Amino acid sequence: MTASLEDENAELRRANAELRQQRDEALAREAATAEVLQVINSSPGDLTPVFEAILEKAHSLCGAEYGVLLTYDGELFWPVAFHGLSTQLTDARLEGIDPNVAPSFGRIVRGERLDHIHDMVEFAAQLSDDATRRRLSALVETEGIRTQLIVALRKDDLLLGAIIANRRVMQPFSEKQIALLQNFAAQAVIAMENARLLTETREALEQQTATAEVLQVINSSPGDLTPVFDAILEKAHTLCGAAFGALAIFDRGQFRAVAYHGATNFTEYVVQPRTMEILHWRRWSAASSSFMLPMSARWMPIAITRHSNPTWIAKIFVPSL
Repeated sequence: MTASLEDENAELRRANAELRQQRDEALAREAATAEVLQVINSSPGDLTPVFEAILEKAHSLCGAEYGVLLTYDGELFWPVAFHGLSTQLTDARLEGIDPNVAPSFGRIVRGERLDHIHDMVEFAAQLSDDATRRRLSALVETEGIRTQLIVALRKDDLLLGAIIANRRVMQPFSEKQIALLQNFAAQAVIAMENARLLTETREALEQQTATAEVLQVINSSPGDLTPVFDAILEKAHTLCGAAFGALAIFDRGQFRAVAYHGATNFTEYVVQPRTMEILHWRRWSAASSSFMLPMSARWMPIAITRHSNPTWIAKIFVPSL
């Protein structure tokens, strides 16, 4: 009888301990969620503190030692928040992650909701691609990655990014921990959507204001196009994030610059005839310019990225019809 009572009491104590643990975990989840929502509300349009809070809370509650939150631009995954990473791994991640050479990210891009590697050593050994196998084996050796969980950030069917949670011991994440990380991923998606809507609203207001200001200059300068061109160029560059450029008129096969904005060295390059190969007295010859010719022929915007000139990296030419 006494032994039976002792067994019952022991079982009650275990049950009470389990209930207390569940209660504490639930309270911790609620507190973390509330803190993340508070950061979202206090940082409208600024996703950096939101991503950092989400990653820190997610890792803490899921028992992850380190990882990263990344956004996806349709080609590469780019890190936007780090937690617990070494300097070496942080620098490597800054170069972006190509899903074509990273198997786990490739599966995320192809539609998987998550990718859970229980044992990175075993996973790397099974890969057929030598370069990928050596890279993952190096991560195991230098960073100690043994278990990895990647959860996709998706809005409907659109992939926005991913959260990575790593452990240095071979200990798979539980279903509860996976669900918790997915919940934080959902919060990240909400924050990104809020920021997008806020940015679109702000940009629409800025465009309306800029248009109104240009129209005001037009009305106040009848017959004088110089202030109009200057205002149009300045507003266009401000809204598009352009550092410098020019507005040119197409006349008898040549582009004549009539307004300049931004860097002094660019203005000097445009107006000084002695420095020009494709320019002649403030004129671009469409026939002698590899980027002006297709635009003047088709009258379509021409965008050039990764330009070889060290003065600029990217530029765009937009015709006025």
